[in-house]
Amino acid sequence: MNNYNEIKTDDGRSLKVALEKSLFQKKLNSFLLVTPLLLFIVVTFIFPIGDMLFRSVENQIVSETLPKTVNSLNSWDESKNVLPSENTFRAFALDLSKSIQLKTHTRLGSRLNYEMTGIASAFRKSGRKIKKWDLSNETNFKEKLIKIDKKWGNIEFWKLLKLYSPKYTNGYFLNSIDLKKTSEGFSRKSEDERIYILLFKRTIFMSITITILCFLLGYPIAYFISNLPIRKANLFLIMVLLPFWTSLLVRTSAWKVLLQQEGVINDILVSIGFVDNLERFQMINNQFGTIVAMTHILLPFMILPLYSVMKTIPKDYVRAAKSLGANNFISFWRIYFPQSIPGIGAGSILVFILAIGYYITPEIVGGTSGTFISNRIAYHISSSLNWGLAAALATILLIAVLFLYYAYDKIVGIDNIKLG
Repeated sequence: MNNYNEIKTDDGRSLKVALEKSLFQKKLNSFLLVTPLLLFIVVTFIFPIGDMLFRSVENQIVSETLPKTVNSLNSWDESKNVLPSENTFRAFALDLSKSIQLKTHTRLGSRLNYEMTGIASAFRKSGRKIKKWDLSNETNFKEKLIKIDKKWGNIEFWKLLKLYSPKYTNGYFLNSIDLKKTSEGFSRKSEDERIYILLFKRTIFMSITITILCFLLGYPIAYFISNLPIRKANLFLIMVLLPFWTSLLVRTSAWKVLLQQEGVINDILVSIGFVDNLERFQMINNQFGTIVAMTHILLPFMILPLYSVMKTIPKDYVRAAKSLGANNFISFWRIYFPQSIPGIGAGSILVFILAIGYYITPEIVGGTSGTFISNRIAYHISSSLNWGLAAALATILLIAVLFLYYAYDKIVGIDNIKLG
């Protein structure tokens, strides 16, 4: 028998080499086919997450805007509670003068204002004054700067400046869990400033509640549809999918109309005498309103995975259990329900992950007690422009979701999830 390596193709090449080249070409073609999708995922998913993780620890603006001041503060001992030397104030004035020309001093002021209120206005005020100075002939920088704004004479500012002078910081993450960075390490914020732990707890609690309600409502509906003939089942599925064809904003606004004190539901309850006209239920701008509206919005994401799994469960198993003497409940609980668990897992993960990141619906119907941590993230991105803190909060939320994914994989197994 000829050796495999000695077999030749028609053009005289080794068959082994020709096969390897052909396989390589097929793999290359397959890779080129998925390259657009890979690039899309990198640009729209991986890169934004990487940028978010970087922003949550990035703090280069202090050292880049005030390089001479940062170098001078390295030799300053803040534990003595004495203001830095004249040289540090001179370096600060020189750095501030340069940053005024580059128009970066206001950005630095905004950054430090997140940690100490009033710093932004001090930078703007000093910027207008220092522009008129002739720094080459100026003296007594400490006295003149303090005269411009008393905050430059506050030792806490200089401690803060030294504390946030490194290019990377954990300050945003500490703020995210109601702590603040200090020269000794960290300490708890005052009680009236502790809002993020409360928001995280509320977000987790309400997301779990919404997931449970979606399961309790969605399971019977999916079970009912899966046992219908195909034509009727398709009709009911269209009804389930109908909300997807309506704007999320419209659906949320509709619940606001229904649930408000002068809304439709309260009017019906008053008309039948269930409640007094002066004691109407407060069903909006609270947790109840958020839970009701979000349960309605997310319910299809529970029904569809459940239906897709239930449709594949053989009905013969339940009939066999009944023929062996099991009643309806036993045959359902021991035979049917265990086979529907993959659908429950898929629906629960979908609903929980979507709920934990929702912010439009809680913003409209949640009031002060029904908002999520995502509303605070949106506020820092669009209003306060504290992107570092927003990134840190989003990173913690991402870690919570990944932990849920890991826990589900260990308990149930990700391979058991079925979406269809």
